[in-house]
Amino acid sequence: MRNSFLPYCLPLIGEEEIAEVADSLRSGWVTTGPKVKRFEQEFAAYVGAKHAIAVSSCTAALHTSLAALGIGPGDEVIVPTLTFCATANVVVHLGATPVIVDVDQNFQVSAEAVCRAITPRTKAIVPVHYAGQSCSLREILAIAATHRLPVVEDAAHAAGAEYELARIGSHGNAVCFSFYAIKNMTTGEGGMITTNDDALAQRLRLLSLHGMSRDAWKRYTEAGSWYYEVLEPGYKYNMTDIQAALGIHQLRRLEGFIRRRREIAAMYDSAFSNLPEILLPPRLPGRNHTFHLYPIRLQADLLELNRAEFIEELRARNIGSSVHFIPLHRHPFYRERYGCRPEQFPVCEEIYQGLLSLPLYPKMTDRDAADVIEAVRDIVAGHRTPAGEKGALRAAIPAEL
Repeated sequence: MRNSFLPYCLPLIGEEEIAEVADSLRSGWVTTGPKVKRFEQEFAAYVGAKHAIAVSSCTAALHTSLAALGIGPGDEVIVPTLTFCATANVVVHLGATPVIVDVDQNFQVSAEAVCRAITPRTKAIVPVHYAGQSCSLREILAIAATHRLPVVEDAAHAAGAEYELARIGSHGNAVCFSFYAIKNMTTGEGGMITTNDDALAQRLRLLSLHGMSRDAWKRYTEAGSWYYEVLEPGYKYNMTDIQAALGIHQLRRLEGFIRRRREIAAMYDSAFSNLPEILLPPRLPGRNHTFHLYPIRLQADLLELNRAEFIEELRARNIGSSVHFIPLHRHPFYRERYGCRPEQFPVCEEIYQGLLSLPLYPKMTDRDAADVIEAVRDIVAGHRTPAGEKGALRAAIPAEL
């Protein structure tokens, strides 16, 4: 067993980031300034989008995007149930109704469920790219086009992910990224919106900083003016130069981070592929996987312990873990406000019963990954049901025999 606790996730911050932050502190630009603009330009170029608007979080990105598209009271917005609460919370903040739909067995939002949920009040679709892999974006965009609906992609997990050889961030009306501490890259807190729509980009910039007239952030520079106008009541969602200083260098390291995530995922795949008690994360055609998460599914009929007990067994072996996510329909607010019932989401209910995310992040060493593997295999071996024992025996016999 490990001598020290392995956290579920930690960021990997290098000397370049630290030096850039120190430079920002010395420069006096500690709020929105030139480094934010530089970060926006470099991120837009990375994903292949025309515009990138840096904001204070992915939640802010989702809220601003929906607001910029005119979502408000009386409107409906379709969201998947297997997501963090922010995806739906922002819809509620705007006075609209989140219409929560089921997912497929691959964890991604069900295009069929989206299609069934559309009504005359539907005004937007918010698909989630779960775990670092794209949803079935072609199908979602086709449905949206048929019904003339905008698509706001929740790409909190998907910085660096690709769909049909194009990076996530280059496809939909607005794509929202997270740079929270445990994401594929980090600015501590922070987010980004990408879009190819000039008019939408202009409105996003306006709303993200109080609704103040263009380039109001420059008013304290030699090129600025004291005069500005509030064109509509916007939000205080701007990113700071301190955050952008981190982001500039994290973006440059993102491909390396993803390579390391894939290396660890490959170690897990190899170690767990012969365990019938565990289903591995699905891989989908036409897209890459950045492995923001490594979500396994415990098979209840093959194990003598439940998911909560499995997590405690990992903790007893100094291994952190998490669950992504408690589905929206199970939270009291959404259950009581919108009458959500488990039977409305049969696929997600099945997935959720055994869903468990193992540690996977670039700061992990091979020894760390080996400790996770040893712990998981040890727990499984010690808690197999009779059916699990038979399955393990079958898995151990070479196929050619």
